[in-house]
Amino acid sequence: MAGDRYPSPISRFYYEWRNALLHFLLGSLLSGYTLFFFKSSSLLVSFGFMAVLAGLLVANELPRFQRLGLPFKFALLALCWLAFSAALTPVATGSIGVFNFLLSMALGALPLLALGLWLRARREVLVPLGSVLLVFLIFYFFRLIPPVPLSIPFMGVYHGVERTNEGYVLTHERPAWRFWHHGDQWFRAQGGDRLFVYFRIFSPGRFADQVQMRWFWKDEKRGWALQDTIPIRIVGGREEGFRGYAFKTNYPFGDWRVQIETGDGREIGRIYFDVQIAPQGERQFTAELD
Repeated sequence: MAGDRYPSPISRFYYEWRNALLHFLLGSLLSGYTLFFFKSSSLLVSFGFMAVLAGLLVANELPRFQRLGLPFKFALLALCWLAFSAALTPVATGSIGVFNFLLSMALGALPLLALGLWLRARREVLVPLGSVLLVFLIFYFFRLIPPVPLSIPFMGVYHGVERTNEGYVLTHERPAWRFWHHGDQWFRAQGGDRLFVYFRIFSPGRFADQVQMRWFWKDEKRGWALQDTIPIRIVGGREEGFRGYAFKTNYPFGDWRVQIETGDGREIGRIYFDVQIAPQGERQFTAELD
């Protein structure tokens, strides 16, 4: 009987509630990492990985899964630990890339591997760890894992971007009723207009790396065709985020897409916009300070 084996109230409480407490803690970690990866994700690309995290977050709350044995619990622990290592390692090294990701997986797996050997439960511990590690590697090399800790909270299209002592002056002619657009996503161009794409990217302090801005134009026959790739050096640690932009002077009319990607091709964010011919005449622009 549990009462005979655990006579004190504290031990009885632990015996009765340890499983629920464990899954409560795992659920807290999973929800935190799901939110963290979501902030860095471009859902169109990272949907599969985010769906796995969300699915495990829901499964962790179900009694049927909570009654599963040590392998399921250790798989959740391994997922949380490897996610923590994947987010922390780039902060420590100040850059991202294949080497940093493999380093993060190695640093995350070693303590769990040691724990499995110490518990002498190799099958119950090492098999879940290996499975979770394999999933991380597969998702990474298919470029489906969000590039934590980078994130883009804002990205817009403008007729002008000017850097001043107070900040960046963004010029657009967006009508007030298009409140969901960021700048001129319906870009009306006259001869000589430059097309600017402006963004803010958050990264940790002492972070210094390079991202690339890739411009795509939608051809009626070939679909999305790459038009240009512009490298941009970013420096982290700024409260408002690193602010950058690029522009084009020669561009065809039609549908456009601009993606901000890491050096190894993982997407951080994207924006769609449409370039149309504007009739000649006077136009009214609005300037905003960012």
